[in-house]
Amino acid sequence: MKYYTYILKSEKDDRNYIGFTANLKRRLEWHNTGKNISTAHRGPFKIIYFQEFHDKKSAMDHEAWIKKQKGGVKIKELINNQRKDKI
Repeated sequence: MKYYTYILKSEKDDRNYIGFTANLKRRLEWHNTGKNISTAHRGPFKIIYFQEFHDKKSAMDHEAWIKKQKGGVKIKELINNQRKDKI
């Protein structure tokens, strides 16, 4: 099974949300329909970054690493280095 770490951008407040999932399309729909309590009032969202992993632990570790980055510099690098045709 594949897992994904992702960054969503809120089109409402321009803030990012970082997470991981096994189904990227379904997770985006989940956020955009208000089913996630922590983002229900912030949608709609668009995917601005994702990375695929072959195991859950790797995706979770990458999510934790992204969340630990201070100042957003590394997050901006991830987003800028993401191939736009992959999103």
